[in-house]
Amino acid sequence: MALPLVRLLTRQRRTAFVACGNATLSSVPRQQEKNKDGPVFQYVGKHRKKNHKVFVWGFSFTGALGIPSFVVPDSGRKKPRKYQLTPYSLEIEDKISSAACGYGFTLIASSTKDVTKLWGMGLNKDSQLGFQRTLHSRYKSYEYMLEPSPVALPLAKPQNTRVVQVACGRAHSLVLTDHEGVFSMGNNAYGQCGRKIVEDEVYSGSHIIHKIEGFSSKVTQVACGQDHSLFLTETGQVYACGWGADGQTGLGHHNISSRPVEVGGELSGVEIQQISTYGDCSLAVSRDGKLYGWGNSEYRQLASVTDATQINSPKYLPLKGCGKVVQAACGGTQVAILNEKGDVFVWGYGILGKGPKLSESSTPEMIPASLFGRSEFNPSVTVRTIRCGLNHFAAVNDRGELFVWGKNVRGCLGTGKKDDQYFPWRVTVPGHVVDVACGVDHMVALAKSLI
Repeated sequence: MALPLVRLLTRQRRTAFVACGNATLSSVPRQQEKNKDGPVFQYVGKHRKKNHKVFVWGFSFTGALGIPSFVVPDSGRKKPRKYQLTPYSLEIEDKISSAACGYGFTLIASSTKDVTKLWGMGLNKDSQLGFQRTLHSRYKSYEYMLEPSPVALPLAKPQNTRVVQVACGRAHSLVLTDHEGVFSMGNNAYGQCGRKIVEDEVYSGSHIIHKIEGFSSKVTQVACGQDHSLFLTETGQVYACGWGADGQTGLGHHNISSRPVEVGGELSGVEIQQISTYGDCSLAVSRDGKLYGWGNSEYRQLASVTDATQINSPKYLPLKGCGKVVQAACGGTQVAILNEKGDVFVWGYGILGKGPKLSESSTPEMIPASLFGRSEFNPSVTVRTIRCGLNHFAAVNDRGELFVWGKNVRGCLGTGKKDDQYFPWRVTVPGHVVDVACGVDHMVALAKSLI
């Protein structure tokens, strides 16, 4: 529905805006001709483009929020702000379409064809945000970026290529483009960047941004675990590289893999539509709505198929009563899935979202839909997106409302307080939330203005 605005013009030409009833853009009252001091009605058109906003919150001292004055106070702020407990608007002019939170750092990207389309902020000791040249020396790189700083990708045709998605691990990053494949940067001690491991390599101040090769078809999604990486191709195949001590690469062994290898096991012949990982457990959702898992199961994440604490090859996870799975989110110790009806199920260990008495479950527990905004007045509300940080969850419903729960590490939940949250709690984001990224102790939300 179009919303009109009334502009009051005085003889001093002062203006103010207030909301009023519905009308069309051309419906300007003619009484203004009779009374020059009367109201002039102007209206927001139905096709007006909504503004895109980026909101950040959580721990600020690494620079991951991209707000320099929180770390180094300016003239208008007397002391540093260590924690930002509510969403804070990040001043960036570009339309951000993808965001990812690493361990103390953030990547944000625009889907533009402009030369600059990727920015990093926060911890950069392993060059996970690329080489960021200092003001004093062209040979030295900043180890902390306090504001969004451009990351130059080695693109063959920068003005014909878009960034589709970004992902962040403990100290490495992945960047997926539409035409030029996948790029990696940061720590490669375990091969998580998909390139040869160099003994005693120094990652601080590194210029290396590696283009990862070796996929049978175009990559459509990337995911970073703590020290491993997952890749999904358009044909539904999954590839993995990096640290495999907990079986998180799913390659049938517990060794390091420094190049992407196709994941087999019970994924063989199965078309996958989505992948998820953040700690040392990995999940995959098939196109026919089934869930597969591998890696760490110390916290009962994979208890439906094993009593072991590790699985190094993907297994189908039979989930009774959950219906067709459309999305999965995997944190450090906890798991969430979303079914085709918009219902959310959780299991694992930690604060799972059903109160303080439920801290561990080996089977899926459904969180009541009423906790995500469904009511007798809004009976059709459903969750459309779920995400996991290391110790917390996030969900966005089809009304663009954001809900969070879990460990409130350094204020990462954005609820305005430092207390842990045992049930889903709506975060006050001034806009329609499109997507959200969860980290260890901070979060990023992408939103559109309400009008």
